[in-house]
Amino acid sequence: MKERILELRKILNQANYDYYVLENPTLSDYEFDALMRELIELEAKYPEYYDPNSPSLRVGGEVVSEFNTIVHKRKMLSLGNVFNADELEEFDARIKEILQTNEDIEYMCELKIDGLAMSIEYVDGAMNYAATRGNGIEGEEVTHNIKTIKSIPLSIDEKRTMEVRGEVYMPKKSFHKLNDERMLKGESLFANPRNAASGSVRQLDSKIAASRGLDMFMYTYVDCEQFGIYKQSDALNALEKLGFKTNPERKICKGIKEVIKYIEKYTEKRDSLAYEIDGIVIKVNNIRLHELIGYTMKVPKWAIAYKFPAKEVKTRLKDIIFTVGRTGKITPNAVLEPVFVAGSTVSRATLHNEDFVLSKDIRIGDNVMIRKAGDVIPEVVRPVVEDRTGEEKRFYMTDVCPICGSKVERKNDEAAHYCTNEHCPAKKIESIIHFASKEAMNIEGLGDKVIEDLYNLKFIKDVTDIYYLDSHTHELIEIDGYGKKSIENMMNAIEKSKGNSLEKLLFALGIDEVGAKTSRILAKRYNDIDLLMNASKEDLINIKDIGEIMADSIYNYFHNEKNIKLINDLKSIGINTKYLNNNENYKETAFKNKNVLVTGTLASYKRDEVKELLDNLGANVVSSVSKNLDYLIVGTDPGSKLEKAQKLGITILDENEFLDLLK
Repeated sequence: MKERILELRKILNQANYDYYVLENPTLSDYEFDALMRELIELEAKYPEYYDPNSPSLRVGGEVVSEFNTIVHKRKMLSLGNVFNADELEEFDARIKEILQTNEDIEYMCELKIDGLAMSIEYVDGAMNYAATRGNGIEGEEVTHNIKTIKSIPLSIDEKRTMEVRGEVYMPKKSFHKLNDERMLKGESLFANPRNAASGSVRQLDSKIAASRGLDMFMYTYVDCEQFGIYKQSDALNALEKLGFKTNPERKICKGIKEVIKYIEKYTEKRDSLAYEIDGIVIKVNNIRLHELIGYTMKVPKWAIAYKFPAKEVKTRLKDIIFTVGRTGKITPNAVLEPVFVAGSTVSRATLHNEDFVLSKDIRIGDNVMIRKAGDVIPEVVRPVVEDRTGEEKRFYMTDVCPICGSKVERKNDEAAHYCTNEHCPAKKIESIIHFASKEAMNIEGLGDKVIEDLYNLKFIKDVTDIYYLDSHTHELIEIDGYGKKSIENMMNAIEKSKGNSLEKLLFALGIDEVGAKTSRILAKRYNDIDLLMNASKEDLINIKDIGEIMADSIYNYFHNEKNIKLINDLKSIGINTKYLNNNENYKETAFKNKNVLVTGTLASYKRDEVKELLDNLGANVVSSVSKNLDYLIVGTDPGSKLEKAQKLGITILDENEFLDLLK
């Protein structure tokens, strides 16, 4: 039986390579499935022939309890960015100056795949581990999920220890299939293929990753000089010979002019590709020149990433409708002819407020240009005035609430309008959604749709009812979509939320003018909600970053009988009302009393996490670059803030330098 097991593994590995790498299937689906079933049955019957790199493991099934940390043997650096031809020519000029040459440089141009960077090590020809980029120094081991990607060889002919790096991505076809499935289940949709790929790779259960249709392009043969390879183009060819999938759209360009032509070609062609790209990577092809050209503290000097500008797409604005937020704020929203942009189909976009619409003269029936701010949030850029037919309708702000029909008022010194009905159902629902949200009480399982369902079922009328939901478990179990396990998880999350620190509760209360940052400031200042409730307006105004309007709002909130009752009710339920993060070890840190701004994406922390961490370290987290800024912490895709900070001479920290300071 051993011979048959080995034969089946060889046949199935070759079939995977033919189908997923060469895109030339040699077995029918029926033949492949039959052979795979035979292998799985034999492996179960003869466990002594277990192989951790058997193709049978690609179907998933391995579950890990947590992710191990892998220290990269060689740093996984990010790349610097350029955004236009002038900056590309400056990059080229710097390299020529270092190399003291006027000759055209040979560059290797590759598509910048919009996915998740991954490192894979092979030992004695077998996959040893796969790890995410993480902070560039260490990442998370995700071998169990990477083995499910059928284009990645589980074993190779090279017996020496070697490392390859590349980008795990989700093809557009897989992305749309996944979101269609999630929509049918009533689950939240992924914003783009990059997020979907990242979320899939970081699953503890490999069956989930196996079902997501992930793929991977290799782009780095680490330390390939040791294998007698001295050009990036040759390294990619060598990876192909070993059975790895590389991107075929690459090109060797002689000089920066050819690079620019290549970029122009793929700027036009990017939408026709089967996967998302967000730019072009340009590397000096001669690897022996890399050390000579060198590195900055953050990035290699011999490579650069050209980033595509935010993509604008034309579509028709069919209507403008109004929605009501938790504070009663009325927001106009564009109803669009569905259009695909930056990885997903967009049919709605916020129009912010009356002034925004009128200043841009946006009309119902207009053709409009839309884009995704930060490739995530849809926004209307402008109307296409030259397309107008004369049938377009001018915008008028509603004077009644779209939910309850009550009068709408515009507050002084604000562009926003508000519903005047204190008992407006939309306000209630939105306030409960806000209370349970991640940034507030962080109650997993209580998403927007669930809260709306529970409100309509009359199980939740206000936020305190959340903590009595356990009395409705027998009713919930009878409702389609509410399984025993999901209800149990929800109840556990509700109970866990009682122990949150005070700043979470303050933000959850939805006090006008008070965001997450101010909530932390107040929690640290007063430590207990009772002390805050007794604070005078003068006390509040004297706190840094709290002005008169905000102080009035805070004071008035805590002197409103209805709000006082709410807080007392929450106390009786067992909600913590004290600040729990008053860590004395943070008294003296590099960030104490410093103005700090974070830009770009960090691998180690999400944006809200790093802001909270900096706040706990005594930093003043700001939102814009100015001469008063002490530190700019830079992740990937930092945008224009980096350039402005460099001009002002601000101290710039990359992620690794930031982490070093934390230590």
